[in-house]
Amino acid sequence: MSKKEKGKGLLAEFKKFILRGNVMDMAVGVIVGGAFTAIVTSLNKDILSPIIALVGGTDFSYLTVTLGSGENAPVLYYGSFITAIINFLITAIVIFLIVKGINKLSDRVSARFKKEEEEAPTEKECPFCKTMIKIDATRCPNCTSQLPVEEVAEEVEA
Repeated sequence: MSKKEKGKGLLAEFKKFILRGNVMDMAVGVIVGGAFTAIVTSLNKDILSPIIALVGGTDFSYLTVTLGSGENAPVLYYGSFITAIINFLITAIVIFLIVKGINKLSDRVSARFKKEEEEAPTEKECPFCKTMIKIDATRCPNCTSQLPVEEVAEEVEA
């Protein structure tokens, strides 16, 4: 096999890998996750932080500690870290609520389908010998008794 044929095989294999459903789902998830992160960051930065600043008297994003002295002293931006923690917590709560809602909806749909799947009985008890027979039988295969016609009609309708 030549290098050119190996290259085509590798390219075809890569194309097959990329176009598989779970890889595409993951790519969509990453894109939506990025957009969702931007929304949560804006919620925290533009809405929650100013409200917290009103109550607490400070905005976390500007909290710093300078280590040492001088113009080039390192600075710890712990306010940004607190903001990132708040972003994470908000994201986690929102995702939790979304998953909880989806699970609740899924349970309702599953319960509805289970009710629809419940089938009518396929067997009944012979009134003479008390063995189980098919619901639409007119004669018991065990005791050979003739079953009453109205009983068969009632049970088939039920």
